[in-house]
Amino acid sequence: MTIKVYTDGGSRNTGNVKGGSVQPTDKAAWAYLIVSKDLNLQLSDSQGQLGATNNQMEITAVLMALRALYKKNLQEEHILLVSDSQYVLNSIQQWLPGWKKNGWKNASKKEVKNKDLWIQIDKALPYFPNLTFEWTKGHAQDAGNNFVDELLNRTMDAM
Repeated sequence: MTIKVYTDGGSRNTGNVKGGSVQPTDKAAWAYLIVSKDLNLQLSDSQGQLGATNNQMEITAVLMALRALYKKNLQEEHILLVSDSQYVLNSIQQWLPGWKKNGWKNASKKEVKNKDLWIQIDKALPYFPNLTFEWTKGHAQDAGNNFVDELLNRTMDAM
């Protein structure tokens, strides 16, 4: 039995130019889709936030999906989390243990960006012993990835 989880985050960053940054009024959103044919399960959710970065929304999507799985008591199942964010996948699979060991500092001895979200992810992961990860190309042929991308864009449209 496998559960597939698709996550995505996005930001309509008006400051996305050289030297620019996210503005307090910029729309951002996250979304997830949880599906399992074996369990006849399909859950999705999305929420928006003003002034958040794309990376913050990518991380939040994973965190909210894990919380939804936990609330449904599905944390012991075989779960495949699919994301189009190399940042999220590399952080979880490679960098997180080192960041934690080094007091949430990166290799440059600077505080890890989005530290508060990464600490929450780090606390959640041990509850999911059968969790694996897969990268997918964004805006391509992956129906689950396209679904969460459309969902988060609808959320931003409604803000």
